[in-house]
Amino acid sequence: MQPQRDPRGLWLLLLSLILLLFEVARAARPVVSCPAACLCASNILSCSKQQLPNVPHSLPSYTALLDLSHNNLSRLRAEWTPTRLIHLQSLLLSHNHLNFISSEAFSPVPNLRYLDLSSNQLRTLDEFLFSELQALEVLLLYNNHIMAVDRCAFDDMTQLQKLYLSQNQISRFPLELVKEGAKLPKLTLLDLSSNKLKNLPLPDLQKLPAWVKNGLYLHNNPLHCDCELYQLFSHWQYRQLSSVMDFQEDLYCMSSKKLHNVFNLSFLNCSEYKERAWEAHLGDTLTIKCDTKQQGMTKVWVTPSNERVLDEVANSTVTVSKDGSLHFQQVQVEDGGVYTCYAMGEAFNETLSVELKVYNFTLHGHHDTLNTAYTTLVGCILSVVLVLIYLYLTPCRCWCRGVEKPSSHQGDSLSSSMLSTTPNHDPMAGGDKDDGFDRRVAFLEPAGPGQGQNGKLKPGNTLPVPEATGKGQRRMSDPESVSSVFSDTPIVV
Repeated sequence: MQPQRDPRGLWLLLLSLILLLFEVARAARPVVSCPAACLCASNILSCSKQQLPNVPHSLPSYTALLDLSHNNLSRLRAEWTPTRLIHLQSLLLSHNHLNFISSEAFSPVPNLRYLDLSSNQLRTLDEFLFSELQALEVLLLYNNHIMAVDRCAFDDMTQLQKLYLSQNQISRFPLELVKEGAKLPKLTLLDLSSNKLKNLPLPDLQKLPAWVKNGLYLHNNPLHCDCELYQLFSHWQYRQLSSVMDFQEDLYCMSSKKLHNVFNLSFLNCSEYKERAWEAHLGDTLTIKCDTKQQGMTKVWVTPSNERVLDEVANSTVTVSKDGSLHFQQVQVEDGGVYTCYAMGEAFNETLSVELKVYNFTLHGHHDTLNTAYTTLVGCILSVVLVLIYLYLTPCRCWCRGVEKPSSHQGDSLSSSMLSTTPNHDPMAGGDKDDGFDRRVAFLEPAGPGQGQNGKLKPGNTLPVPEATGKGQRRMSDPESVSSVFSDTPIVV
């Protein structure tokens, strides 16, 4: 008979084997400790001011902040850390000698949110250099030697909010970074001060929303002086934007190799800035934005009659859209006036006033009026031209015949008569004459056998000429200068 085994002993044996395997696995795994040149505090590693030529190896994977500033690092290659630092959120590399950064250098740190590369020796920012940093929010690149910024250097950085590029040698304004809805939709601060910018895309900058212009710093650049530049910064000053109000004395421009403050350009005789009103015509569709200096603010619109504009109102021509814009459907004259936008945010509140002018005619009708006037003018001009053609291009009148030939019975034609108001000077004319002028009546002869088509005399045919009777002798028309009259009605001249 075999003895009965105790089940508790089997459980104890199994537990002992598990603990033994755990200890063996723990002994086989290398333990990552704080690097010798660094100071570790929880998940923070400070390796600053150690004259390090390279990044220390075997960095703990739990590192959240890594400070490598004030060292002798010159290149940041793709394999600068063999460990993937998925918890790293802040990387400080300022005050080194970095002149090269691999496009794959940031692959091991995909969740990085803060990167400091200031005070190095970087000269160019190549394409897709920071594309791996899709979670990055703040990037510091000031005090380098950057001369060229590739248009694709900041692609896919949809979370970037602050970009510092001051104290470099940038001469082209990177407009693609600040255009609304462009590559960096959340960018609220772009520092381009103390560079070599001479010309700015002023019309494009004027169209930017206020929350972008509020963080666009352009002071200490050799900008070209002109009135358009003055109008731009005067508008920013009127809106109390931080980018102008904080550095008014450092905003200057160059003219004739001399520095001038942009708000003191009296030598250019620039007109004073005035906030312009919105203009609309009857029946127009119009949208007015509440252009605040901060994103995500709650906006409330008030009409000129001090009534709040609701989001959706049945049969209303004025409503507020989801983004806080004031929308007009078929503008009417009574919609004109000053509208006020009250914006409320976490940091501050803001009040904006917008004036709307409505013209009492439709834009289409205005063009119809213009077209009618234009057509009338063209008709008048054509009429004058036709009159001039009639006066100067018709057959020659009697005054251009030169020496008048004696009347010839064979050359006269009663079918084509010249009527003249010139007094009759024929000495053979009998009867009394009127002192003022001779009154004569000319009759058209019916077409006879000697006439051709339209009453013209055919060559070789003549008509008998009646004897002169009455007060004066009737003179026949010269065949070389005729003005045909096709009518049987007598003409009194």
